[in-house]
Amino acid sequence: MDIKGGVVIVTGSATGVGAACAKLLASKGCNVVINYTKSEAEAKETQAECEKLGVQTLLCQADVSNDADCRRMAQAAIDKWGRIDGLINNAGTTHFVNHANLEGLTADDFHRIYGVNVIGPYQMTRAVAAQMKKQGQGAVTNVSSVAGVMGVGSSIAYTASKGALNTMTLSLARALGPEVRVNTICPGFIQGRWLRGGMGDDAYEAAKAAQERNTPLRKAGTPEDMAQAAVWFIEGADLITGEILIVDAGSHLGGAPLIAR
Repeated sequence: MDIKGGVVIVTGSATGVGAACAKLLASKGCNVVINYTKSEAEAKETQAECEKLGVQTLLCQADVSNDADCRRMAQAAIDKWGRIDGLINNAGTTHFVNHANLEGLTADDFHRIYGVNVIGPYQMTRAVAAQMKKQGQGAVTNVSSVAGVMGVGSSIAYTASKGALNTMTLSLARALGPEVRVNTICPGFIQGRWLRGGMGDDAYEAAKAAQERNTPLRKAGTPEDMAQAAVWFIEGADLITGEILIVDAGSHLGGAPLIAR
């Protein structure tokens, strides 16, 4: 897919991975819908950086767990540009709770996390699918997590939601082909304020150091690393759908292999 001059919606794109995706798309000449729920000032900063690259943008406050907001955002893109070429479902939320603390999560926590992390991507994909099919092509990238593959992460509710997003990717890929491709990236540790805020400074720095010391690639991922993978699924993977790609510097491979003596 040639995304130059195209249109991609990136949910949760005020900061972090979403902002990195928006900027990367803009650098390739793609118009971008920048979405936020609360971080208006940062969303406007991301918008300004994208527009400096010579593309058009649309700033849209919307909660992806609300279906009306999803449909409104998709329609706003259609009204402005007449098309939607890609969707990156990046918006996500969590609640940091030790997995052993079963009393630390409530049903409301699960509903809130699933509302954003699972129902949100479903509703956004549904909102853009008809336009993509009408155009004859389109691509969706879901931003999941290695938590959904390995059962580790900020809380059991979060890992369960990302596991659900991974399997939903397979279902949507089957349902929306041949016009629409649906794929998922599963980031591991990502440097930035989201993890630092949830983990606290000491735990964050320890985890970052462990990534840089123990992973095969000796690297702690950045939002820009994840954006490269997410955008590639939009523009460079024309024969790929239903794929779940782990992007974690090899952390999921576990310990070092046995060495013959």
